[in-house]
Amino acid sequence: MIDKLELLLALAKERHFGRAAEACGVTQPTMSTSLKQLEEILGVMLVQRGSRFQGFTPEGERVLDWARRIVGDARAMRQEINTLKDGLSGEIAIAAIPTALGMVASLTTPFRARHPNVRFRIVSCTSITALALLENLEVDAALTYIENEPIGKARSIPLYSESYYLLTSPDGMFGDRKQVTWKEVGQVPLCLLTPDMQNRRIIDRALRTVGVEATPTLTSNSMIVLYTHVKTGRWASVMPAKLAETLGFSDRVRTIPIVDPTVTYNVGLVIPQRDPMTPLIAALVHVAREVAPSLQTE
Repeated sequence: MIDKLELLLALAKERHFGRAAEACGVTQPTMSTSLKQLEEILGVMLVQRGSRFQGFTPEGERVLDWARRIVGDARAMRQEINTLKDGLSGEIAIAAIPTALGMVASLTTPFRARHPNVRFRIVSCTSITALALLENLEVDAALTYIENEPIGKARSIPLYSESYYLLTSPDGMFGDRKQVTWKEVGQVPLCLLTPDMQNRRIIDRALRTVGVEATPTLTSNSMIVLYTHVKTGRWASVMPAKLAETLGFSDRVRTIPIVDPTVTYNVGLVIPQRDPMTPLIAALVHVAREVAPSLQTE
């Protein structure tokens, strides 16, 4: 049953019979047979069949919810037994929004110092994708905003508050200022993240509150692209204060606090709503709670 539910989760991820079978290391006929057996066991149709995958039936969507719960518990049980036998080991997969990537090391470094047999896999993605990956058991935790938009069936551990700087050259517009307002920021040609990123939506919302619409001259889903452009001293952007401090800029770039209004959003570690937690996630949460006070005061 667990194996069949794993196949169902793979299909939910890939939305394609062939790719789901390949991801699970089985042939497509084997996968089709297993799904039909699962439907016979439950007495309902789970998948809308055709020449291609067309989606799940309403019953299938409900079974998916149970599959995530059951498979998650089964994985947690195996991990706990292995931990009792061999100590903490394995891999932790974390999905992080681009603006929080610079803070990942604040968690992984102290964690690995205590548990050297644990590996990490870090994925950069939007907040919406991060939560979807978490829900479908494709990652173990997410580093994202925890109050701005719903995080669904998950629990969060606050880590730090994000505030915002204008990054510009000393001889650029407002480059000689100690602080700028959001209304003034709206006058600067900016390079920003793409609209699918929650950080961009936060910036757009802050500008709209003062009657301004963002008109970026360059957009990207990569902070590295924005960083390299700003570092030339010929581009401007809005970035979270902690990210700007982590990246470090040359003398050609100034980081200027944005006020009127002062905008802050909380970023935290988001984990599945599951009790008991897996040993790996329990250890990660312990580290997150230990480092959070220092992140708040930095």
